[in-house]
Amino acid sequence: MNKEEAKIKIRKLSEEIEKHNYNYYVLSNPVISDYDFDLLLDELIDLEQKFPDLIEPDSPTQRVGGEITKEFKQVTHKYPMLSLSNTYSEEEVRDFEKRIKKIIGHKVEYVCELKYDGVAICLIYKNGLLTQAITRGDGVQGDDVIANVKTIRSIPIKLHGDFPDEFEIRGEIYYPHNGFKKLNDERIEIGEDPFANPRNAASGTLKMQDSAEVAKRPLDCILYYLLGDKLPNKTHYNNLQDAKRWGFKISKNIAICKNLEEIFEFINDWNEGRKKLPFDIDGVVIKVNSIAEQEKLGSTAKSPRWAIAYKYKAERALTKLLSIDYQVGRTGAVTPVANLKPILLAGTIVKRASLHNADIIAQLDVRIGDMVYVEKGGEIIPKIVGVDISKRPESAVKVKFIKNCPECGTKLVRKEGEAIFYCPNELDCPPQIKGKLEHFISRKAMNIDSLGEGKIEMLYDNNLVLNIADLYDLKYEQLFGLKKIFPETENKKERKVSFKDKTVKNILNGIETSKQVPFERVLYALGIRYVGETVAKKLAYFHKNIDNIKKATFDDLVNIDEIGEKIAEAVINYFKNKKYLETIERLKNKGIQFEISKETTAVKNNKLDNKSFVVSGVFKDFSRDEIKKLIEDYGGRNVSSVSSKTDFILAGENMGPGKFKKAQELNIPIISEDEFIEMVKK
Repeated sequence: MNKEEAKIKIRKLSEEIEKHNYNYYVLSNPVISDYDFDLLLDELIDLEQKFPDLIEPDSPTQRVGGEITKEFKQVTHKYPMLSLSNTYSEEEVRDFEKRIKKIIGHKVEYVCELKYDGVAICLIYKNGLLTQAITRGDGVQGDDVIANVKTIRSIPIKLHGDFPDEFEIRGEIYYPHNGFKKLNDERIEIGEDPFANPRNAASGTLKMQDSAEVAKRPLDCILYYLLGDKLPNKTHYNNLQDAKRWGFKISKNIAICKNLEEIFEFINDWNEGRKKLPFDIDGVVIKVNSIAEQEKLGSTAKSPRWAIAYKYKAERALTKLLSIDYQVGRTGAVTPVANLKPILLAGTIVKRASLHNADIIAQLDVRIGDMVYVEKGGEIIPKIVGVDISKRPESAVKVKFIKNCPECGTKLVRKEGEAIFYCPNELDCPPQIKGKLEHFISRKAMNIDSLGEGKIEMLYDNNLVLNIADLYDLKYEQLFGLKKIFPETENKKERKVSFKDKTVKNILNGIETSKQVPFERVLYALGIRYVGETVAKKLAYFHKNIDNIKKATFDDLVNIDEIGEKIAEAVINYFKNKKYLETIERLKNKGIQFEISKETTAVKNNKLDNKSFVVSGVFKDFSRDEIKKLIEDYGGRNVSSVSSKTDFILAGENMGPGKFKKAQELNIPIISEDEFIEMVKK
C-alpha cells in the first residue's frame, strides 16, 4: 500500500471507528461486537505505525493514552466557572423564582436537569477539534487535562455537523457505579486503600500523570452548558439539542418547565428515580432557558443569578449499632464492619456497614449500643457517618480497635503514614491463605475457573490445599465425594456443593491447563502486594524471568519504567521470604511458566542491543508508548530514571529539566526523535 492509499484508508477507518464510539458511548446502541471494533482499531494502529506522518490529532488511536504529564498547564477561563447556589428547600426555590420574575418582569421558562456528582470540566473546540480540557480550579484558572480527557470515549475529539468555529461546552466527568466497584475491588486486591466515593475516584483519575492508565478507567462525561459568541440558538435547551447532533453526550433527562409546579414535579420524580441510575446525582439544576434573560440576570461574584441547584438530602437512616466484626483480607488488611439492627435504606435492607479504619472509629467516637446514622456512600456501600449522642445509653463503651488478628491471634501492625492495620502472619492466617488461593485461580491470573463458588474453601477446610503449590498435587481420589452445605448469607441463599466425577475432572483439567499461562500472569497470580496486572507485565518484560526479579536490587527495580519505591520494597520483601521461594520452586517443578516466552520477547532485531533508554518529553511523530514499544522491538530497554547505567536519553519537546541536568552531570548522550529513528534504521 502506498502513502496515498494509506491516507484514504486511515481516514475511512477513523470515521468508521468514531461512528462506532458514538453509537456505543453516547447513544448506548452498539452495532458491532467489541471484537470487531478491536479489529478495526488494530488495523488503524498498524497503518499509523507504518505511516506515522499520517497520524492526525483527532485520530481514534489518540484515545489510548501514553502521554505523561508531570505538571498540568494552568489556563485562565475565558468565562469564569462559577459555582451554583445551593438550596435544600422548596421555599428557597420559590424565592428564586420570585426574584427572577421581578427582574425580568414577566413569566420565565426554565430548564430542569440532573445535577451530576462528578468533576466539572470545560471543553474548548476550535474548527470542530477539541483543543483544551480545563478543570474548574478556583473558577478563574484551571488545569488543562486534555491528554487524560481524550481517553474518555464519550467526549468527541472531532465534531460533525454545522457547529460554531469556536465555543466551549461544560459538563461533568463521572465514574459509573459498575466501574467504580470494579476499580475499588482491584485496589483492595493489590493492597491499596479503596476510594471513598465515585467523585473522588473521578477527580483522582483525571489528575493522573499517565494518560495510558487513565484510558484503562471507564470515566464518562455528560455535557450540559454551551458558551460562545456565535451560538446557534437563543435558548439553552435548543443549544444542547444541537450539541447532541454535533456528537456530544447530552442527557435525555432534561425538561422544559413553565411554572413551579412542573419544577417540583421534576424534583420529586428524580428523588426516587435517582436510585435506579447507574451513576450518582445529588440534586436537580434549575436554569433560565432564554440566553438573553440569562445575560440580563447576570451573576454575583460566586454564582449565576439565573440558575440554582436543588440538593437532595443524602438518604440516611438511624439504627442501632449491635457489634463490630473485623475482617481480614488477602493482603492482611483488617477492616472493621458494623453489625446493625436491620433498616430500610435507599430501597434495600441494610444489616452491615463499613467503618473503614481505626481513625474513622475514633473520629466518630462510635460505641456499641449507639444509635448511628447510615448512608450509602456513592449509592453503593453503606457506611456509618455519624452518631446521635442524645440517644447514647449510659452503658455504651468506647470502641478500641483490636490489637490482635481475629483469625490467627497475631499482633497487628500499622505502617507509618497508613490508616490500615495489617496482620503480618501472611503465610498462616486462614483468610489470607484462602484470599491468596482465590486470587491465584482468578480469571486474570491462572484462570482456573472450575475452582470458583466456594470450592477453594472446601479444599482448604479439608487440608488439601494450604498453599498455591498444593493445587498441583491434587489427585482424583482426594477430590471425589467432597461435599459441603454453605449456609445462607446476606447476599446468597443456602447452597450445596459436591465434587462429582465431572466436577473433579473439570478441576484437574483446569489446573493442568493453567501450566500454559504466560509468565506475566503467573507473576500477577503470586499476589505480591501492590503488583497488579500492569506492574506484573512491566517486571516480567523487563527482567524476563523469575530468577532475575529475585536477584534485583532496590535500585534495579525503581529504575524500571513506572515502578515506584513502594512497589520495589514489596517485591524485595516477598523474595526475602524463604517459604515463598520454596513455593516458587515447587511451582517450577510442576511446569508453571516462570520466564517470558520466546514469542513474547521476539524482536525485529537487536540493533539496540539491550541498551537502556529514558524517554522524556513530547514527540512529533510518535506517542510515548509507541516510542517505548519501538525501543523494545529493537532489543532495547525502557527505564524510568537517569543513572550511571543509562545509555541514552531520548528527548522530545518539554523534556524534564531534572533529567536534562542529571544527564549532563553523568555525561549521558541525549538524542532526538530523529536521531533515534536513524539509529533504528542503520
